[in-house]
Amino acid sequence: MENEFRAFISNFPFLNSDEAKIIVENTILREFNKGYILLKEGRISKECYAIVRGCIREFYIKDGLEKTTAFFTEGQSVNSFSSYTNQVPSKHFLECSEDCLLTVGSQSLVDQMCERIPRLTEFIKNEVEKDAGELQERMASFMTSSPEERFTDLMENNPSLMNRVPQHQIASYLGVTPESLSRIKKRAYQKKA
Repeated sequence: MENEFRAFISNFPFLNSDEAKIIVENTILREFNKGYILLKEGRISKECYAIVRGCIREFYIKDGLEKTTAFFTEGQSVNSFSSYTNQVPSKHFLECSEDCLLTVGSQSLVDQMCERIPRLTEFIKNEVEKDAGELQERMASFMTSSPEERFTDLMENNPSLMNRVPQHQIASYLGVTPESLSRIKKRAYQKKA
């Protein structure tokens, strides 16, 4: 696990070797099995995560049905920001879609790391702003695009997801039924042929 995490940390070239060592030595790594619920609706988020290996799905339950709103994969941070920051109950679930290796953090750990490595404060701020911008773009795109356009976007930006999670979850994420997803995929593959 630690070697995997060292390779993960090497993706952040702004860290010098001493800083990377501090992070490796102080980061909590945990493995979670596929299907494990990291956060349940109604619970207050106490931890934040970064994905070293695996995929996490964010979903809501509405009218008894799961509505997938996001997938997170390697290199991404995962958190219920409103619950974590405001200490209010989460409105969604976070579930491991695959076996995962995650960093597990808390505000106190983040504060300690930023104190020891002051440059982390700016990095974290930039990452949060980047994540917020991506969320804004994803929401706008979802609201203004057709299911076919959403599928095309998914295939262009994250094609491996199609083989990593069940098709009914992909359909939910795209806002269509599994049957509609099958038709969309068929039309898309016919266009390529």
